[in-house]
Amino acid sequence: MPSALPVPAALPAALPVVPSALLVLADGRLPAGGHAHSGGAEEAVAEGRISGPDELYAYCLGRAHTTGLVAASLAAAAADGLDPLALDRAADARTPSPALRAAARRLGRQLLRAARAAWPDPALDAVAAHHPRGLHQPVVLGLTARAAGLGPADAAAASLYESVGGPASATVRLLSLDPLDATRVLARLAPVLDTLAAEALAHAARARAEGPGALPARAAPLLDLAAEHHARRPHKLFTT
Repeated sequence: MPSALPVPAALPAALPVVPSALLVLADGRLPAGGHAHSGGAEEAVAEGRISGPDELYAYCLGRAHTTGLVAASLAAAAADGLDPLALDRAADARTPSPALRAAARRLGRQLLRAARAAWPDPALDAVAAHHPRGLHQPVVLGLTARAAGLGPADAAAASLYESVGGPASATVRLLSLDPLDATRVLARLAPVLDTLAAEALAHAARARAEGPGALPARAAPLLDLAAEHHARRPHKLFTT
């Protein structure tokens, strides 16, 4: 007779609940245009800076601590109700690359379209009517989270996951990387993303008291230079 299966330890009385709307917002199948962007990974692969799982991890770690934290702070501030136009100007000031500014607005327009279909809200309609050029994607992400009944912490978490999930997914296609290796990279990054989400939330709270100028402005010059090089490439798989 086979031995009895081990009995699992008792579950805690109350498990943390993840809002289902957050899962929808962070789902890569949301038709918001992210699948066409590699988050700079395509250029990094072309330049030999990503060649396998270890380099992918290092790349995503650096991206999360710089542009990822900035984007998450903007998203959290937008979800907290700060003026989206002021946040959009703050995002512009923190995005030196013209190619990345254009991409951020294009992604913002696409996300807004998906958000209005999923979570109809007068605030989203007003953004679409008054800002036809589009707002930066992190700002729209925060507004979308707010319309979906999510809070600033949720917006920060979704933004940070997106900042590393895009490059990880793109690298699978660019290098024929084993998807299990990419998943392992994301799992290793999870505690880092949680810590950065809490930091982004603190920055958003400070911005509520002091204005958008208090948001972080961590730079990633290599990402900016790579984006401009990538924009001039005649043949590429991803837009950025």
